[in-house]
Amino acid sequence: MKAIYLYGASGHAKVIIDLLKSQGVETKGLIDDNKFVTELLGYPVQHDAAGLNPVIISIGDNGIRKKVAEKLSDHQFGIASHSSSVISPNSTIDNGTVIMQGAIIQSDVRVGKHCIVNTGASVDHDCVVEDFVHLSPQSVLCGNVHIGEGSWIGAGSIVIPGVRIGKWCIIAAGSVVTKDIPDYSLAAGNRCKVIKQLK
Repeated sequence: MKAIYLYGASGHAKVIIDLLKSQGVETKGLIDDNKFVTELLGYPVQHDAAGLNPVIISIGDNGIRKKVAEKLSDHQFGIASHSSSVISPNSTIDNGTVIMQGAIIQSDVRVGKHCIVNTGASVDHDCVVEDFVHLSPQSVLCGNVHIGEGSWIGAGSIVIPGVRIGKWCIIAAGSVVTKDIPDYSLAAGNRCKVIKQLK
């Protein structure tokens, strides 16, 4: 991959631009639905993605990222990782995912489509991270953790070995997750408890 387009022209795109530079990959341009946004960091912003490939969706919100991925289903999606990240050759990273500065992906990890493994996040052996998940900065998944589709693990959170977190959950920053969390839960604390259902 020598050049790529980013869909979404805001703060998350700025970080991905730096990430791509670290790997010698050119940001060809950006795409955004807001017609008033015409450039970001000197890069041109277009408002139609037709014919532009490959693409990474540079939007932090998991739900919006999924909607855009569905809208762009006929596009090719790239994968990007910062040069400072450490990724086991025995791991699997799917299309559209970005691995940020200082992140670590250990052996036999499976990371799905359109995920964000953010700055300094650590994912240990045999974890499964499903599509559209966001692992926030400095979050830690210990071994054999399973994170369901669309869930957001807050900054500095720790998930102990073997825990399963359901789909479309929010785990608040700084939480320590010691037991399974059901789908569509907002959970927080040390030890992490479900505060409310999101659906």
